[in-house]
Amino acid sequence: MVPALQYCTNLYFPTKLPILDPKKLQEAPLLGILELLLLAVGLAMDAFAVSLCKGLRMRKINWPQGFIIALSFGIFQTGMPLIGWSLGLQFKQFITPIDHWIAFFLLAIIGGKMLYDSLTEDPTCPVVTVDKLNLKELLLLSIATSIDALAVGITLAFLQTDIFIAISLIGIVTFILSLLAIIIGNYYGNRLQSKAGILGGGVLILIGGKILLSHLGIIGF
Repeated sequence: MVPALQYCTNLYFPTKLPILDPKKLQEAPLLGILELLLLAVGLAMDAFAVSLCKGLRMRKINWPQGFIIALSFGIFQTGMPLIGWSLGLQFKQFITPIDHWIAFFLLAIIGGKMLYDSLTEDPTCPVVTVDKLNLKELLLLSIATSIDALAVGITLAFLQTDIFIAISLIGIVTFILSLLAIIIGNYYGNRLQSKAGILGGGVLILIGGKILLSHLGIIGF
């Protein structure tokens, strides 16, 4: 073939076309920053409710105690998802085809439990002022309020998202909301406790539904 003609042929009709890897087309994370923020808020609601009670039991705002309480909740809410994520990675290769269903059911169960507890349990806490911080009680409360975060961490292992960004947002949001709850509880009491649980449960259920519907192609965001 004439060199000039060969050049034009290769230019307009290339023999080697770029191959699109289907796997690379699915590398976009299922949870973006907005979803992670909402997830962090949902998980922080248990700590928020407990912090309201802590604030109520203070004669006046004790900033060092408030900081320690919020920091404790924030640390555990950061560490528990990381542990759950590490555990989830061990099984990821076996359940990848149904990972979206697992994420949906875990978030729905956790959110449903939060809703149930908020609607059925007595939201009030003892109105007894406490001047000294009980570190043993705080440790137990920090563990109790972060169990849900452990389960959510397992779901994060099945989703394409940055775990370090996720746990950082969860910890920071929990710290801020817990400190804010102590202030609110000291001034306004515990009237927001049940509402916090309802909000948190609803958010987790919505995120689980969004993950499932996005994976099934029903919604495109």
